[in-house]
Amino acid sequence: MPVSKPPAPADAPPQRAPGSGESAVQRALKKLGLVRDIDFALYLPLRYEDETRIVPLASTREGDTAQVEGVITECEVVYRPRRQLLATLEDGSDTVQLRFFNFYPSQQKQLAPGSRVRVRGEVKGGFGPPGRPKGQSAPLGGSGPRAAGERGGYLFGRTMMHPTVKAAGTPLPLALTPVYGTTAGLAQPVLRRAVQAGLARAPLDDIVPAHLMPPRAWGLREALSFLHYPAPDVALATLEDHSHPAWQRLKAEELLAQQLSQLQARRERAAQRAPILRAPDGAGSLHAQLLGVLPFTPTGAQRRADGEVAGDLARAQPMHRLLQGDVGSGKTLVAALAAARCIDAGFQCALMAPTEILASQHFGKLVGWLDPLLAERGLRVAWLTGSQKKRERDAMAAAVESGEAALVVGTHAVISEKVRFARLALAIVDEQHRFGVAQRLALRGKAEGALEPHLLMMSATPIPRTLAMSYYADLDVSTLDELPPGRTPVITRLVAEHRRDEVIERIQGQLAQGRQVYWVCPLIEESEAVDLRNATATRDELAEALGERVQVGLLHSRMPTAEKQAVMAEFTAGTLHVLVSTTVIEVGVDVPNASLMVIEHAERFGLSQLHQLRGRVGRGAAASACVLLYATGDSGRVGEAARARLKAMVETADGFEIARRDLEIRGPGEFLGARQSGAPLLRFADLATDGRLLDWARELAPRLLDGHPELARRHVDRWLGTRAEYLKA
Repeated sequence: MPVSKPPAPADAPPQRAPGSGESAVQRALKKLGLVRDIDFALYLPLRYEDETRIVPLASTREGDTAQVEGVITECEVVYRPRRQLLATLEDGSDTVQLRFFNFYPSQQKQLAPGSRVRVRGEVKGGFGPPGRPKGQSAPLGGSGPRAAGERGGYLFGRTMMHPTVKAAGTPLPLALTPVYGTTAGLAQPVLRRAVQAGLARAPLDDIVPAHLMPPRAWGLREALSFLHYPAPDVALATLEDHSHPAWQRLKAEELLAQQLSQLQARRERAAQRAPILRAPDGAGSLHAQLLGVLPFTPTGAQRRADGEVAGDLARAQPMHRLLQGDVGSGKTLVAALAAARCIDAGFQCALMAPTEILASQHFGKLVGWLDPLLAERGLRVAWLTGSQKKRERDAMAAAVESGEAALVVGTHAVISEKVRFARLALAIVDEQHRFGVAQRLALRGKAEGALEPHLLMMSATPIPRTLAMSYYADLDVSTLDELPPGRTPVITRLVAEHRRDEVIERIQGQLAQGRQVYWVCPLIEESEAVDLRNATATRDELAEALGERVQVGLLHSRMPTAEKQAVMAEFTAGTLHVLVSTTVIEVGVDVPNASLMVIEHAERFGLSQLHQLRGRVGRGAAASACVLLYATGDSGRVGEAARARLKAMVETADGFEIARRDLEIRGPGEFLGARQSGAPLLRFADLATDGRLLDWARELAPRLLDGHPELARRHVDRWLGTRAEYLKA
């Protein structure tokens, strides 16, 4: 298909005056990430407008977006029902009323009677006979000329609200007009000129040799010029679904840049040096002693992951491993075994979790397992959080700096400037997608000298294969794919909001059996913007409905840390029977006696979040259930995406299948979270449909990096710029 010739290159964005700093336009462009010429060239339209042809008014239909040209016959400002500018345009086939609620005197002058103009907008109005005399009412009913298939007007006259207006007679463009995503203070015409200028200046030579590209691939400049200014006869569907050959070229180049960046990061890491953490596995080692005091037998998957981690720690290259496993699969034990190997080798280990509740859960388990064993060696487990009193935090920091604290567990406080490690060699990050790149870099920076610490990242959200092949291609992955014995399956039920009383009866039944219950709400307090029940009101409602003998507690993120810990301690001890909570309990909470989870307004939660919440029950021997309480709202139905999430929750409890469906519903951003903050989320390629191109990119990346390293560097720089650095964290 021929490529439309773009308009002649326009001037660059307005330059700043000397001493005035950036212009408002430049600041707006930078906000969109538009700095380099290649940034502008790769900033593709959201949609297109067809300004290549003029159509007769009589040929338009309700809802058409049309461009017409004619003479203004009337123009006046009216004040009923509100101030507005009304103009009537006649093109010889019919008339249309132009309506503006926001207008300037210049527009009023442009639309003076007798002016010939070109307007473009959406045609609105009802049917009726054309050309009726001025002031004559349109006949009611559907028996007019339009109903009979003849040319007709509109019942109340054709109308265009706020159409674009240009002087008549200007040359028609040869290509569709691009419409770009913009921001406040950046008008579409200004952005179009800036993109056009960047496209004209950007070096768009084909870096990858033609014989290495997929068959029948377009050239890059050819593809970008076409996508910014497509020919008017192109099938819009191929542009919208990104199946056009021009789109295929961009997706291929983007995936190749990502794969090259990941491969470079892996190779650079392999060139770094880390402490060799190899210690004898004899009966006297901390690792062996830990296995000996466990009240359960590790699963085969846990033993396999422990072996994979041990192999990494015994090498001089820094480990960069992701430990993934479904909720309850036993990641904390694998982390404890890794920490034991580190301590056996004479070094320190740090474990960082995103919330105090999750960190305290880890701390409780690790203290129970390791503290008695460490005490025999004159060592201890330290606890660091931002909520600690200064005296306690200073004492813990001193133990870390002296080396007495062989294992340090905490939140972001672990990476504060005041915390100095004696010999940090292993960093473990739980729920790694919740941490930003800068935070993980700060943790790595706690190691002394030129050695890098080994890094073990843990995630309870299993990574689908396509994500592992793309965004996590630089990681080694260990998978816990079996649950410890004793875990009971959780039955999931969908229940409409109007059956709330039945759910409360179900709670009473569980309480009568000596069980405990979670009730999760999405909000903490009243919100005028979102009509959702709040946790505080729900706690009061349940307390009244369940009676005085039932203790109902409340937990949310705004509570003081000590109060949160006290509530969790009461629930864990069984003195609280029902815990009403926000999603602060999503991960890390382990109460085996809790057998029922109620999630209110489940339609508002993400799929992986629902699965994590469901994982809080089924941790004991009792049969457990998760009730998804959903509301349909004014429409009487649940949205399509929410319906897909709820359906998936009922159909499967397999975390890997949940992850696959979540990827389909919400895309890769949900899995990556803050891990890739600022890094190259795919803008053009779609992992769900572009598997063939991803396979091509994975196969070509090492060949290009080995055989043409300078071309590989240029390709990554063109597509990712400095964002490629984030992949090394």
